[in-house]
Amino acid sequence: MRTGAARSAVRPSPVFLGVVAITVIAGVVAWNSTWGSIAGRAGVFVLVVAGWVVTLCLHEFAHAYLAWRHGDTDVEARGYLTLNPLKYSHPMLSIGLPVLFIALGGIGLPGGAVYLRTGMFPPKVQARISLAGPFTNAVAAVILLVVIRTYGSSAEHLTFWAGLSFLAFLQVMATVLNLLPVPGLDGYNALEPYLAPNTRHQLDQFKPYGLLLLVALLFVPQINVVFFDAIYWIFELSGVSDYYAMLGNALMRFWT
Repeated sequence: MRTGAARSAVRPSPVFLGVVAITVIAGVVAWNSTWGSIAGRAGVFVLVVAGWVVTLCLHEFAHAYLAWRHGDTDVEARGYLTLNPLKYSHPMLSIGLPVLFIALGGIGLPGGAVYLRTGMFPPKVQARISLAGPFTNAVAAVILLVVIRTYGSSAEHLTFWAGLSFLAFLQVMATVLNLLPVPGLDGYNALEPYLAPNTRHQLDQFKPYGLLLLVALLFVPQINVVFFDAIYWIFELSGVSDYYAMLGNALMRFWT
């Protein structure tokens, strides 16, 4: 059992706690702002971006923590259990780029990366470790949508609820994107241990380009429409109108 060790190993970093604090402050600003105000739009922007970084950290932490629980001791040494976003691969490419896509196109790209010794684990454990990240996004989406459906049904504090809805929408999108069996993404990583060695070797060369290919496809108008329609459909299964998420997306672009 690692119960005691887990308490000492898992130490949320000041950077992560700072991002959480920024998210809360931005939420308060959005909550107290009138619809369409500059303060409200800026509050939504920071709420969504900082909230996204928080969930990105939780996503990568889930991968790392499960690997650590199964014996990958390098995880702790690399700082993955601190939830520090600066520890998850290259900060600009892993965090800055996804944030840019959220701000400009409303696309919740998978971001961050942790280097794990998954080869030491049996296939079932490797699959669970790979799926731990998307599961975290799914849980975040469910929690946010339950809160919105329960407390955000009125027009009061619409700026805040619209921003929170867009953040929930991004969690739904991140879950779906991460589960796609594209080399380099979690969905493929969960299947990879079950593939024949020759197949894995052939697909390894596509891992660095899988995300780039996915991004390129999402900018094809026909694919973009089908994809976003599917995400909005999943979003609305919660009982929350997709109109809220659309409003949040519009508010994020406070410079327009």
